[in-house]
Amino acid sequence: MIELGTGAAAPAADLIKDVAEADFTAEVIDASQDIPVIVDFWAPWCGPCKTLGPQLEAAVTAAKGAVKMAKVNVDEAQQIAGQLRIQSIPTVYAFHKGQPIDGFQGAVPESEIKEFVARVVAAGGGAPDNGLDDALEAAEEMLEQGAAVDAAQTFAAILGEDALNVRAYAGLVNATIATGELEQAEAVLNGAPAEISKAPELEAAHARLVLAQQAESAGPVDDLRAAVAAAPDDNQARFNLAQALYANGDSEAAVTELLEIFRRDREWNEGAAKTQLFTIFEALGGKDPIAQAGRRKLSSMIFA
Repeated sequence: MIELGTGAAAPAADLIKDVAEADFTAEVIDASQDIPVIVDFWAPWCGPCKTLGPQLEAAVTAAKGAVKMAKVNVDEAQQIAGQLRIQSIPTVYAFHKGQPIDGFQGAVPESEIKEFVARVVAAGGGAPDNGLDDALEAAEEMLEQGAAVDAAQTFAAILGEDALNVRAYAGLVNATIATGELEQAEAVLNGAPAEISKAPELEAAHARLVLAQQAESAGPVDDLRAAVAAAPDDNQARFNLAQALYANGDSEAAVTELLEIFRRDREWNEGAAKTQLFTIFEALGGKDPIAQAGRRKLSSMIFA
């Protein structure tokens, strides 16, 4: 469970309020100048609102002061609903600096509610007690769970507050890679500020980009396995198989095939197997068990 903020929670009455037309400007527009305000447009007769409302309140409460929530009954605030063109409920808008910055309509899964709140927190500059760390963790969890577009939006919002945040910059590159927009990912990476361009996180992101670019031309794994089986001494066929295996998510098998090439002929193609192994190790990260095991095996071959 993502918890945005680790400080003492503000009283619920300060974070979550029922707001009428008369105080909408003060409680939403004016209040959002300092802290983002999420507005839940609902009605007592709306079934989905009864599920969404408590889930949204829980996510806002978990943010511990990084965002506030206003509950607006559209039956009693028809003028506001009309001005904002609320056509169905539940509808949720987030306001920051007096303007709507994000929103959604209808009931959504609880995970998407948490992602939405994380984006709003990031847009507002993060939790007041520990900056953007919680928003970063939420964005990284989004990316891990496959919500690459939402993760990219959150990383971008974080960079809007801290342009030299290495984790956010690497995260934005990785999220863009995950969406398949490799040219855009390369542009983002090339645009990294000089102060952080050599950071390990960005070097790892570059390695992932290189591997993703290679994956675009990787052939079918089964066909390449058959080619290697038919010609075990064909290092190029084995190298192609390693690329395809990595592209299909089997990094351990890819490392195994590259180690086999290195064992057979460490100088083949100007040491291409060793270079590819280091690229994979960089992409996986120093703490990854596959990378650690691969490095040990490669070292034992080098110094044998």
